[in-house]
Amino acid sequence: MNVLKIATAGSVDDGKSTLIGRILYDTKSLTDDKLEAIEEKSRQRGFDYLDFSLATDGLVAEREQGITIDVAHIYFSTPSKSFIIADTPGHIEYTRNMVTGASTAQASIILIDARNGVVEQTYRHFFINNLLRIKDVVIAINKMDLVNFSQEKFNIIKGEIEYLASKSEYKNQHLTFIPISALEGDNVVEKSENMPWYKGDTLLYHLENLEAEDINDESQTRFPVQTVIRPKTTEFHDYRGYAGKLYGGDFNVGDEVTVLPSLTKTKIKSIHFFDKQYLQAKRGSSITITLLDNVNVSRGDMIVKVNEQPTIAKQIEATVCWMDVNPLKPAQKYLIKHGVNDAQAKITQLSNIIKTDFSGKIENPTQLTLNQIGDIQLKLSKAFSYDAFKENKSNGSFILINPQTNNTVGVGFIK
Repeated sequence: MNVLKIATAGSVDDGKSTLIGRILYDTKSLTDDKLEAIEEKSRQRGFDYLDFSLATDGLVAEREQGITIDVAHIYFSTPSKSFIIADTPGHIEYTRNMVTGASTAQASIILIDARNGVVEQTYRHFFINNLLRIKDVVIAINKMDLVNFSQEKFNIIKGEIEYLASKSEYKNQHLTFIPISALEGDNVVEKSENMPWYKGDTLLYHLENLEAEDINDESQTRFPVQTVIRPKTTEFHDYRGYAGKLYGGDFNVGDEVTVLPSLTKTKIKSIHFFDKQYLQAKRGSSITITLLDNVNVSRGDMIVKVNEQPTIAKQIEATVCWMDVNPLKPAQKYLIKHGVNDAQAKITQLSNIIKTDFSGKIENPTQLTLNQIGDIQLKLSKAFSYDAFKENKSNGSFILINPQTNNTVGVGFIK
């Protein structure tokens, strides 16, 4: 069965947790004890309805404040598809959590309160979806019951989002607009009778019929070596295998490959998965390969097809989302982790801060603060083999780590 990974986003109180709770309820995915707890808690609060947000807000602080703080992953299935939903926070100070939740998503749902329309967080979340190159985005215009199911209100919000999309450089994104009421269930799982003017699908039907494409939808083959396998046994005395996960394309026995960064050329001798051998490995496979020649390969090296070589350099230009309370400043040093590879990195230039409403950039700033997004230049202590993020997500992204605290302070997307 296909699995679709979805990230939710929206401003505070736009109804993300309520929407997910409604989907779980209507698809009968809630256990009896969970449903009883929701019913009891709703009665204690004096509600004359079920508070579906209780189905997802797992932290005590979340339940007490009625907000989402951490990224929660919710799993459920329908007869045709399985789903993993990353319920991300709406507060500005938790934008970094939204980036984390959306980083592995194949599709995204951005909720908008029909009463408030497009707000600051809508711009930010829409921008991040574009930055992460999420192809399918649902704009769920929620709380339509509170604006008398107004088609005019729906069209105004739709027009604002379409205007934003026209200013984005990512043109392969597909937007779907659905008017819903998460609390009442309109157009969530069942078609609403209150909005006969809406001729599209319900939210769940739309999600069920999305193609669950690999988030790393790139064509060039990348095989970062995670470990070198040298068994200390008589039977495998001369065995030297290279284990890792295959991204982008396929590997076949006999393929000519290049080992990076040494640029040594050889051929694939064999492909192993556990105790079996195969003639071909598909992208996304975790495999071990052996090479025809006895070449020097170490953890952190990358094996690619001879005609698909990435950039090899010590200088990187990237867009970074800052995730630390201590600001990024030029000349600071960090650890950089790029796939299985790592090195020391120095910020040589902070070029700008990107305005997430697509209105432009602030040039030559002195620092980048928590949740801001900007363009930087990095100098590395050793050469990396990398691609531009827009061409290869798996090989075009990295994280920055504070060497004193070991905290992840930034996530970067290589230009």
